[in-house]
Amino acid sequence: MRGRTATLRDAPFPRRLVAQLVHIHVLDMSTRLAAQAFLTAVPVLFVLAAFMPQEVRNSVSESLRTVLGLRGASLDEVNHVLQTDLTQTTDTFGAVGILVTLLSATSCSRALQRLCERSWHLPHLAGRLAAWRWLAWLLVWLTALTVQGKVWSGFGVGHGLGVFLYLLTAALLWWWTQHLLLGGRVPWLPLLPGAVLTGAALTALAWGSRLYVPRSLERSVTQFGPLGLVFTLLSWLIVVFTAVTLGISTGYVVAGQGRLARLLATPEPASADD
Repeated sequence: MRGRTATLRDAPFPRRLVAQLVHIHVLDMSTRLAAQAFLTAVPVLFVLAAFMPQEVRNSVSESLRTVLGLRGASLDEVNHVLQTDLTQTTDTFGAVGILVTLLSATSCSRALQRLCERSWHLPHLAGRLAAWRWLAWLLVWLTALTVQGKVWSGFGVGHGLGVFLYLLTAALLWWWTQHLLLGGRVPWLPLLPGAVLTGAALTALAWGSRLYVPRSLERSVTQFGPLGLVFTLLSWLIVVFTAVTLGISTGYVVAGQGRLARLLATPEPASADD
């Protein structure tokens, strides 16, 4: 078995990468993640905003405006939702509805866990062991989202510093994400390539979104009203999670290749997948 493992690790990088991407089903996985984020995680952001101080709501609005480049009618639509007060939210959803929304949002965490496990060829972690990890991931990422605008601007210092800080925080968050959702079954160092690749891809997309998203949103909102906002954001989320899927799955291949595998002490590839 060890001879077979060595053969897998020493195979040419392109061959291993293609086999990994076929195993992950990149488009299917990224579409699923985007749908889960749009249907569960994004609504939670708006629901929680109703309970937050005005400063936090403004920070979320700034993050969406800065990172996505929202403006005009699309920004007005988002601000209208963010400014909904606690009474209106409770009347609309009800206490039970709010609780269900919060719990259902962990489906995004579960989908990400599945991506990490498939990328590292590990069996599924039982729900009773992973449930708190799903909630922890969701809360940390919602918190991080509220400060993305400040990070992107370098906390007022300058955009050059902001891009560096955005890359650094994205890489650290995806490093922690993998370790958390894998239940600590993979050491920290082998997870670093995937975190760096994912952080770099998302930084590039954040830059590109400022060029693409505003124009696309303006056209969609003008033509279709609020429904245009839905079409554009869902399409962009698919692009974002395609980058995440490629980054994490490619990171596994990079971490298991030749000398780097020995340097990072990458665990031997599993002999069979679940």
